[in-house]
Amino acid sequence: MPSLEETKAIAEAGFIYGLPIVMNYAVMYEYAVDKNSGQFKAPFNQIKNEARVFTYKDTAVITANSDTPYSFAWLDLRAEPIVLSVPAFEKDRYHSVQLEDGNTFIYGYISNRATGNEAGDYMVVGPDWKGEKPPGIKKVFRSTTQFSLAGYRTQLFNPEDMPNVVKIQSGYKVQPLSAYLKQPLPPSAPTIDFPKIDKELAKTNFFEYLDFALKFAPPGPEEKEIRAKLAKIGVGPDKTFEFKELSPEHKAQIVLGMKEGEAKIKQYLEDGQEVVNGWGMLNLFGNRGFFNGDWLKRAAGAQGGIYGNEAAEATYPLTRTLADGQPLDGSKHKYTLTFPAGTYPPVNAFWSVTMYDGKTQLLIENPINRYLINSPMLPNMKKNADGSLTLYIQKDSPGADKESNWLPAPDGQIYLVMRLYWPKETPPSILPVGKGTWKPPSIEIVK
Repeated sequence: MPSLEETKAIAEAGFIYGLPIVMNYAVMYEYAVDKNSGQFKAPFNQIKNEARVFTYKDTAVITANSDTPYSFAWLDLRAEPIVLSVPAFEKDRYHSVQLEDGNTFIYGYISNRATGNEAGDYMVVGPDWKGEKPPGIKKVFRSTTQFSLAGYRTQLFNPEDMPNVVKIQSGYKVQPLSAYLKQPLPPSAPTIDFPKIDKELAKTNFFEYLDFALKFAPPGPEEKEIRAKLAKIGVGPDKTFEFKELSPEHKAQIVLGMKEGEAKIKQYLEDGQEVVNGWGMLNLFGNRGFFNGDWLKRAAGAQGGIYGNEAAEATYPLTRTLADGQPLDGSKHKYTLTFPAGTYPPVNAFWSVTMYDGKTQLLIENPINRYLINSPMLPNMKKNADGSLTLYIQKDSPGADKESNWLPAPDGQIYLVMRLYWPKETPPSILPVGKGTWKPPSIEIVK
């Protein structure tokens, strides 16, 4: 048994390492395991298409986007690989399938940027899979864990466009390799008793959930050290005793260690940002090599907005403040955001600005059911005499003549996220993140 001091240090490091893994498990449980969660999508290896954009009623994932109707497929890769098929896309419609595993490593994309617009069949394999790429498969993607998420985003141009999105979604196919090859099914993987999780249980039983999730995540070379530490407090496949057997004194140190880990993550999110005109920009999402054992960076990404894209696919300036650091508060002020003529966010796909409640990071209920303003809306928006575009950020309508440019705000703390899908790489560009030649304009108080 490690000393009290060592136990606290392990709990802190283990919390930072484990937070994305446990957060991901909680979403998987709500979406693919618990049919009564209120957020359930579909069982493993089946796709659920959402023929709608997300609203304030969607609470399982923080800072969800409301630009691209989602489809979800949680993959169980234990018995055999899964084949994902996508239809052909028209050139100007953004789409992506983001492949993200239980470690929250993004291990690949099927998207305009990564694979083009043609139809294709792609194979996703688990960490232990050995075999040849079958004929007809364009590419093989390897998950580092036995369970994985395929998150689909299909661009919606406007509400009338929804039937076109539905048609595209109906062309997304998810099937086991045996079905794709028309061969007999291999033996099923063992049935799993998934432990129930919710937000409260995640806090009190954090290390039990981490212990469970690690069974399906063989360690990478950069995980050996943290896994060895966790085994000392009874967590992980290599443990020598049960976490529950720790003394009350050791358990108290674990709670303290977790609190310190949480504070470090919060601090990293504040300090690690490149701040430009009050907008913070972070580059926090990527594959195993991108993190290279930097667990604090990975935890900050999950805390800031789990399942965010890697920067080349989408970049997210975000803010809670004015350029001088004053907090944005819809109960106290009205605000504007103005893009000078010809200086919209530089993208190959599209851009948006989305409003969230500053406390919960969820979309907010509002009288016009508008959660964002995006580039497809530009033709219906009013430009200023000099060609610039002003967005009105406030809780009450700015008046009928300005309502086309109104982004409804909460009656309290504001959290704004700008999204640049498939950002341009040649100047003006937001890349490299926070150091690019294009800078988001600052938010101003209406005097």
